[in-house]
Amino acid sequence: MSGVKRGYARPLDIKHGRVDMTHGSGGRAMAQLISELFCLHLGNQYLGQGNDGAVLPPALLDGKPARLVMSTDGHVVSPLFFPGGDIGCLSIHGTLNDVAVMGATPLYLAAGFILEEGFALAELARIVESMARAARHAGVPVVTGDTKVVERGKGDCIFITTTGVGVLPEGLELGGARVRPGDVVLVSGTLGDHGVAIMSLRENLTFEAAITSDTAALHGLIAALLATGADIRCLRDPTRGGLATALNEVATQSGVGMMLHEKAIPIKPVVAAACEFLGLDPLYVANEGKLIVICPVADAPQLLAVMRAHPLGLDAAQIGEVIVDDHHFVQLTTAFGGRRMVDWLTSEPLPRIC
Repeated sequence: MSGVKRGYARPLDIKHGRVDMTHGSGGRAMAQLISELFCLHLGNQYLGQGNDGAVLPPALLDGKPARLVMSTDGHVVSPLFFPGGDIGCLSIHGTLNDVAVMGATPLYLAAGFILEEGFALAELARIVESMARAARHAGVPVVTGDTKVVERGKGDCIFITTTGVGVLPEGLELGGARVRPGDVVLVSGTLGDHGVAIMSLRENLTFEAAITSDTAALHGLIAALLATGADIRCLRDPTRGGLATALNEVATQSGVGMMLHEKAIPIKPVVAAACEFLGLDPLYVANEGKLIVICPVADAPQLLAVMRAHPLGLDAAQIGEVIVDDHHFVQLTTAFGGRRMVDWLTSEPLPRIC
């Protein structure tokens, strides 16, 4: 529907136009931006209600009442477009994954946009289209949202916050406090891909093999794992701070230690080489499409088989075990037969990574 038919002076000039302060004023220009860009790509029956919030159906899972799970996440990645993705699809995937690792089935998303005056409408449209594709592919609609505009120089083009709501069946409990000594640690694939893709682009580095972000929605893979009936203790997506940070969090929650094995951890050679060049430890580098699974040792073979049969788990591996440790340390046996600590991060080596 054209802007003229909706009562606007002229349609948005997506190709050449720029965000200006009127697009965040709450008036006609903002309504036009929402109608001709956001609703055009993200539109569905709930967003189409046009109210301050969406009225949604009762929370049911397989016809039974279920508990609600909600998660929210802000996305400030720089640059906005990177090999394998962009801030748009990343904002969808990141929140879906935060809901899914709780064991919940994601149902709905909300999106908040902070736009900088002067941001190209063509780039904004490209981002929103990417969000729409990611949401459609995941089967989870964006049902409500908000838009604000800040003055030129007071932002950095665009920041996106997404919130996800899902349903969790009765009786299913996953979490970092459930891990026990003797459990094993699995990962769904190679680590460090997303963070190194971002850093390589920032540093204008090229390698013989392309490095692309692994950004992806994991709820389909997680549903397949849960369907096995295996005793999964904990699921985590190792985003900012990487594998090391996620496992330190779990070790603290459960009061246990972790022993990882360097030779077992899947890392692409080109990512390892890039990390060495950049002075990064791949265990601390962000991932946006990988899953940590902690389970009893008896359930590991079945869960590994399910992951390896899924497109997002082809390189799944068992990388360590949970041990008794009153200090709650995460340790690593090195490829040379030594041992080192995998401690908490003490600084932010990769800002604006997600």
